[in-house]
Amino acid sequence: MEKNLKNVLVISFGFLLLFTAYGGLQSLQSSLHSEEGLGVAALSVLYAALIFSSMFLPPVLIQKLGCKWTIAGSMCCYIAFSLGNFYASWYTLIPTSVILGLGGAPLWSAKCTYLTIAGNAYAQRAGKSGEDVINQYFGVFFLVFQSSGIWGNLLSSLIFSQASSKEDISEEDLACCGAYDCMTGTSNSTGSAAVSSSLIYTLLGIYTASGVLAVLLVVLFLDQIASDPAEAGKLQKPSFWSTFLATFRHLKDKRQCLLIPLTMYSGLEQGFLSGDYTKAYVTCALGIHYVGYAMICFAAVNSLSSLLFGKISQYSGRKLLFALAALTNTACIVALLLWKPHPKQLAVFFVFPALWGLADAIWQTQTNGLYGILFEKHKEAAFANYRLWESVGFVIAFGYSTRLQVYVKLSILLSLLALSMLTYGAVEYLEARRSSGTFTPTKKESEGPLPQETGM
Repeated sequence: MEKNLKNVLVISFGFLLLFTAYGGLQSLQSSLHSEEGLGVAALSVLYAALIFSSMFLPPVLIQKLGCKWTIAGSMCCYIAFSLGNFYASWYTLIPTSVILGLGGAPLWSAKCTYLTIAGNAYAQRAGKSGEDVINQYFGVFFLVFQSSGIWGNLLSSLIFSQASSKEDISEEDLACCGAYDCMTGTSNSTGSAAVSSSLIYTLLGIYTASGVLAVLLVVLFLDQIASDPAEAGKLQKPSFWSTFLATFRHLKDKRQCLLIPLTMYSGLEQGFLSGDYTKAYVTCALGIHYVGYAMICFAAVNSLSSLLFGKISQYSGRKLLFALAALTNTACIVALLLWKPHPKQLAVFFVFPALWGLADAIWQTQTNGLYGILFEKHKEAAFANYRLWESVGFVIAFGYSTRLQVYVKLSILLSLLALSMLTYGAVEYLEARRSSGTFTPTKKESEGPLPQETGM
């Protein structure tokens, strides 16, 4: 096997093992650790740490350790989070969430850098286009990686389905499920009560072992890669403060400011599904062993839809796809406000995450594409803003999760979606004026590229 392709596969399957564990754990946090909102508080802290990490850590770690050891070290941060779940408390889960958040950005940045350098190196030797080889390597990576959402959630559902006592949930408890959930200490946790500690420890043991295998795979089989001189220059050039300030200088572009609601909505809607839908609807009415199956629907539809919409966007255009995502999410939000979940309506519990996955695929593919098209000369600063504001959306979603009833959170989600579509429409209007020659760019929009940045 060609050496570089072997390294691509090692990284791909390492990430598959690692995110099989993390993806499954994230879906279960609000249900496993519902006492005093510990689970969602941990996720909120995690994404807050990720914001800081994205701004400062990747360049210095990649310079000091190289891509291989940055990947391996960052993976250990994810294992720490798995270990923190064994004895979940404010003194174990919050610190390990911070550790994971700090390791997240260097992990993804080192992966991207490694695949880019490997692709360029092979393209030079083979006389091929570097862009074509890099795209091929990223295609292989995401083909393997995106299935992690299926395997992690499948594991949790299969293990929790072994619970010996699966008591029927009373009508009184069911009244506390859904949009008008009872904001009490025990509400929405009835479905997780039947799961024994031994089954939880079994699942956490498998998740931890999966993370350890990921680290061993990288340490033993991934070759250290020599930095490409051009790429190394990009990594060493900016200081912490220049990187940080370049991100915020980009806010002088009115189009970036107008895209903030849409970008925050992306984080908010993902946070609602994994933090609130899984707890207030699935766990409350069906039991925690159904959370994995529901999230499998989301992951599978999301993956297939991402591939589909990536292909058809060249024919339909992004405006039609954004409209489809907005209508789909609006319909889901209104239905969730009106629906009283009940175990007899089993299929409905899986329809919502499937439709949510379809809409989320559009938000992810088209918003990323929109940033790349609008800010071609300032890609690094633009995508740093994308990560920043999406992470802010996650922090807000998990931060108020235990403070507000679900119907209030759905109302906020619907309001932000409406605002997002208005500001997105304003961006398209500005672009239409620019294309017609009637738009005069600001100094920010007409100046040269900003200093290079490194992100997640």
